[in-house]
Amino acid sequence: MTQDLPWSRDEFEAKLRERGRAYHIHHPFNVMLNTGRATPEQVRGWVANRFYYQIAIPIKDAAVLSNCPDREVRRGWVQRILDHDGFEINGERDEGGIETWLRLATAVGLTREEVLDLRHVAPAMRFAVDAYVNFARCAPWQEAVCSSLTELFAPEIHKQRLANWPEHYPWIEPEGMAYFRSRVSRARRDVEQGLAVTLGHFTTRPQQERALEVLQLKLDILWAMSDAMALKYGVTP
Repeated sequence: MTQDLPWSRDEFEAKLRERGRAYHIHHPFNVMLNTGRATPEQVRGWVANRFYYQIAIPIKDAAVLSNCPDREVRRGWVQRILDHDGFEINGERDEGGIETWLRLATAVGLTREEVLDLRHVAPAMRFAVDAYVNFARCAPWQEAVCSSLTELFAPEIHKQRLANWPEHYPWIEPEGMAYFRSRVSRARRDVEQGLAVTLGHFTTRPQQERALEVLQLKLDILWAMSDAMALKYGVTP
């Protein structure tokens, strides 16, 4: 039957990209942030809460590596951990995305201490992020890779922040925007690897449909994270 036939690689990729309709860029809390309607407290709340997600990313990626027997995939995937944790190897140094996010925190008026001790993180934010890390630990590694494909939609949200935040929030110190600049190019690189694994592994129709379910799960987690912040800090109309 036609409905049981696998989609072509192009059709499958198109269906993955279609899921961008559910990306959290469309959540009312993010719309508020990116259209300049957020108060300083709401901006700071977003930065402090999203830090919990930032510190979970390399833990999630380490879980992917621990389950992955494919050497070539591991060699590429480990770069994600270095991107966030930073590194110093043979004189080359990169402070990493977590440190850059802390610079964003100080740029919006938070102290490093209050961000690092996680005092502002909403319980529902912790629950959503922890659920994602647990999924990466327990799911087949190919599904954990597939879940990362929300990065398909990430460059657009970073570009919006780079374009709009300096105008809407001139009180934010400019150096705080460095994280978003770095992620525009790195997210594209990460997407290429994640897509290669996903398109290469999920080749039957049931597998492809499962991949769409996994991607939707991650989209729902990101949406739930925004729900948590909206509940705690409100949404300015």
